[in-house]
Amino acid sequence: MKVIDGRKIAKEIREELKRRIAKISGRRPGLAFILLGENPASQAYVRMKRKGCHEIGIHSEILNLPLEVTEEALKREIERLNQEQTIDGILVQQPFPKQISTSQIVEAIDPAKDVDGFHPMNIGKLLLGEEGGFAACTPLAIVKLLEKSGAVVEGKHVVILGRSNIVGKPLAALLMQKQRHCNATVTIAHSGTENLNEICQSGDILVAAIGSPLFIKAEMVKKGAVVIDVGINHTDQGLVGDVDFESVKEVASMITPVPGGVGPMTIAMLLSNTYESFQKRCAT
Repeated sequence: MKVIDGRKIAKEIREELKRRIAKISGRRPGLAFILLGENPASQAYVRMKRKGCHEIGIHSEILNLPLEVTEEALKREIERLNQEQTIDGILVQQPFPKQISTSQIVEAIDPAKDVDGFHPMNIGKLLLGEEGGFAACTPLAIVKLLEKSGAVVEGKHVVILGRSNIVGKPLAALLMQKQRHCNATVTIAHSGTENLNEICQSGDILVAAIGSPLFIKAEMVKKGAVVIDVGINHTDQGLVGDVDFESVKEVASMITPVPGGVGPMTIAMLLSNTYESFQKRCAT
């Protein structure tokens, strides 16, 4: 059994980005964060992402807005950043307060600066298999983890447990693309799926993104399967994933830990998307 070291793979990606950015003459890639209110978890996530920017040479800035900000005022700030030539990526940290429509704000971001990959135009390009868009960072991280760990994806059956717009749906769209390290047969399972255990057991690759601590047990996993744990659950026992790591590692051929698996890779993909946006914008 192999534990897939997301920290190590993410570090390799960041170091390669750092080398490329160091060779740039002129302005560096730029990423803007918009933070609403003082949610400690949101602040921590933005700090981690900004630290990643600093380490590899991406310029970053944070716009702090009050929690009671109106949707119109937030859209004005996004439009200002859309026009800002030194900014290549815009990330509005979720969750949003109740007066803010998530879809309205996501759609307000210029698709060319939507490095989170949530704009309908980018999602549409992903579904159609078109080039030029951005894929969401966590699904992209999972595909890259599978590739870098040597897991065979092409022709395999991937079961994704979870149908969110952030992970499950875009990951399915990525993995079914007719390209290297993808080209899989994909099943999305969820809370309404009948015979859930049997379906999970049928997966050569099982991705757990259901948001339920230690949900996946050994008896739900095919012997020799690759198991990717996307869950981040705060419990009395500390931070745990959606997979019961201790039991599942006995049957899996490869498995990601929590923490240290998908999480570091998600940040690495955000940095990678920002660099890619910089390259595209400088080429036009």
